[in-house]
Amino acid sequence: MTDAISYFSAKLAHETDASDVYAAQKDGDAFVLIDVRSDAAWKQGRIAGAIHLRRQEIAERAAGELDPAVPVVVYCWSPGCNAGAKAALEFAKLGFSVKEMIGGYEYWVREGQPTENDAGTLPRTFDAQVMVVGAPISS
Repeated sequence: MTDAISYFSAKLAHETDASDVYAAQKDGDAFVLIDVRSDAAWKQGRIAGAIHLRRQEIAERAAGELDPAVPVVVYCWSPGCNAGAKAALEFAKLGFSVKEMIGGYEYWVREGQPTENDAGTLPRTFDAQVMVVGAPISS
């Protein structure tokens, strides 16, 4: 049991998810949300309020553009993308407090959270495959 407690405690110290990030944004929690995807992906759509800092640029740009005292949350495309984990490692090496948003942009969008692109706000959709959509089912 001690191994499981240690494992899950460590995991939760370094991971978050789309729902928790959205709640933290709404609550005004202090953190910086970083999109580490390509320029083309960023232009296609991104999480409202995110900053674009490609994974390959973190080592050269982060210290000059971000306050190391403010926690960082990184995301990439989806659960099938490990760029978020790679980016989190780069931030950790620089001394930042960092978490990876598991599920990435895909689950943010599927949960209907706010997105935007250069033209403005994108439509919100809610995917019943990943969340309850509509009125709760009564028993």
